[in-house]
Amino acid sequence: MSVYDPEEDVGRAYEHRLAVRMLAYLKPYRGQVAFAVIVTLAAAGVQLAYPWLTKEAIDLGIRHRDTYVLDRIALAYLSALLMGMGLGYLQTQIMQRVGQSLMRDLRAHLFRHLQRLPVSYFDRQPVGRLMTRVTNDVEVLNEMFTAGVDALFGDLFILIGIVVAMAQLNVELLVVTFSVLPLMVLVTLTFRVRVRRVFRDVRSCVARLNAFLNENLGGMSTVQLLGRESRNLEEFRDINAAHRDANLLANRYHAVFFPLLELVSAMALALIVWYGGRQVMWTGITLGTLVAFIQYTQRFFRPLSDLSEKYGILQQAMASAERIFELLDTPVDAAAVRLPAARAADARLETAPVATPGLLPGIPRGYHVDDADGAVSGTRVEFDHVWFAYSGERWVLEDVSFTLEPGERVAVVGPTGSGKTTLTSLLLRFYAPQRGEIRVNGRSLGDWDPEALRRRIGLVLQDVFLFSGTVEENLTLGDPNVSPEQARFAAVEVHADAVVKRLPGGYGAPIRERGATLSAGEKQLLAFARTLARDPGLLVLDEATSSVDTHTERLIRSALRRLLAGRTSLVIAHRLSTIHDVDRIVVLHHGRVRETGSHAQLMAAGGLYHRLVQLQYLGGEDSEPAAAATS
Repeated sequence: MSVYDPEEDVGRAYEHRLAVRMLAYLKPYRGQVAFAVIVTLAAAGVQLAYPWLTKEAIDLGIRHRDTYVLDRIALAYLSALLMGMGLGYLQTQIMQRVGQSLMRDLRAHLFRHLQRLPVSYFDRQPVGRLMTRVTNDVEVLNEMFTAGVDALFGDLFILIGIVVAMAQLNVELLVVTFSVLPLMVLVTLTFRVRVRRVFRDVRSCVARLNAFLNENLGGMSTVQLLGRESRNLEEFRDINAAHRDANLLANRYHAVFFPLLELVSAMALALIVWYGGRQVMWTGITLGTLVAFIQYTQRFFRPLSDLSEKYGILQQAMASAERIFELLDTPVDAAAVRLPAARAADARLETAPVATPGLLPGIPRGYHVDDADGAVSGTRVEFDHVWFAYSGERWVLEDVSFTLEPGERVAVVGPTGSGKTTLTSLLLRFYAPQRGEIRVNGRSLGDWDPEALRRRIGLVLQDVFLFSGTVEENLTLGDPNVSPEQARFAAVEVHADAVVKRLPGGYGAPIRERGATLSAGEKQLLAFARTLARDPGLLVLDEATSSVDTHTERLIRSALRRLLAGRTSLVIAHRLSTIHDVDRIVVLHHGRVRETGSHAQLMAAGGLYHRLVQLQYLGGEDSEPAAAATS
């Protein structure tokens, strides 16, 4: 059964709208491009002089045995060669510099756009395919840009100049030369039709290859655990073989096409030698004219061959441009953070300090206590009749309503699939509810600037994401409002400093991709420190202790009690033992709020929460049945 692949859904060979959009990226470099065009035309003019100098050497020097003239022409020929080499070097340097700058700009534009797309877009798109857009497809456009100037100006100018020079030398020989052009046109059109699809197949195969590698390398532990190595190897071999076959087919077309062009060129030369030789013998044209004509003919077919090859580059570039601009045309998230290029007018707001609460005495600069007794003015959150579905009307949340008062600690519990984590995604504006409204401090989420909103929220997830870099860089994340001192103080408060001290280099110790060298518990502690260093007004713990062992959990439980005190907190609970001290518990089931109350009240009611607790403690606190029931 064939599966639809958007990589293979392609348009026409050349689309003007795509070309115009691609050329727009050249505007900042139009001065350099104009200079490159001038250099290219000058280099082409120098090339046109070589056959003419050869003709003069034969007719004026060799024919008349004039060594003085021959020496001067030879010196001029050498000077032209050196000049052509210098101009070619200059043209290549300029266009490569422009091409690399274009790649930098386009990749930055793509990355900026990717950061502003809704999270739901990444749910549908393989990461490997997106990586192909930013890497391979941009590289193809660079090849077209750098080769396009030479093709449009250099090759076309040479062709026109050769035709003019050949017409001045001998019109009859020009007609003989052009007699093979219909055959060349036929060969070229056939090549265009066949190679167009092949180039797009190659790009499609590269994208599938990248997507497969990204998925399997990212999940290597699962692959090895489930013993899928052999099956995955067979799948990879199939994808890899398809990529090989697509490239071989493209190479086959090139292997046929270019020798055919050489054959047509050789046929033209043979006709010129046959017909022109007779003219030299019988009608009086000079031998130098015939030799120059032969050289012009060879140079005439070379640009045609280059243009045909660059047509292939154009095909690949159009396919890549179609996919790149399809990505760039994807609507950004309405809640996307405004990035520097789009918010110059907001520079004052960007650098203004964020007023965030602080809880503990002795916290460094940036933390503050609002009340004399140490209580903090927290954040109020309201879920008002919220309905949400990831697709269609398969509701994950149905008419959910509850409120977090300032400083209140609320836990959300429920069986798997009850919608607990979805609440977090909605609160962070990763998704928007289809019905109802979520308000923070009385303002609808849609009225909040997403960056200002997310600065107020500290989130700790079950699966901690750490970036490549040092420990300190992962704690501060480059935030100018978080000093290294604040980050280290936060690490001490959650006992993460003990983890850091064991690492060679301490806070300067390198962390590998996604924290591969750290245990799940160690990553959780660093995530707590990273969150607390930002001193958020609202703390969200999404099963944040589910990956922490019992010993580590005891270390952070005392810190959690102090840090949650007075701060509005939403706790997505996995281990029910961690939520006994919260102010209120909300029980979700099938996307609806079934029960609300304190631990004691819900246990006394004997409802769903009571059954969940019984299941979890049936075989001990960390029993597998309990985990299955409450994850």
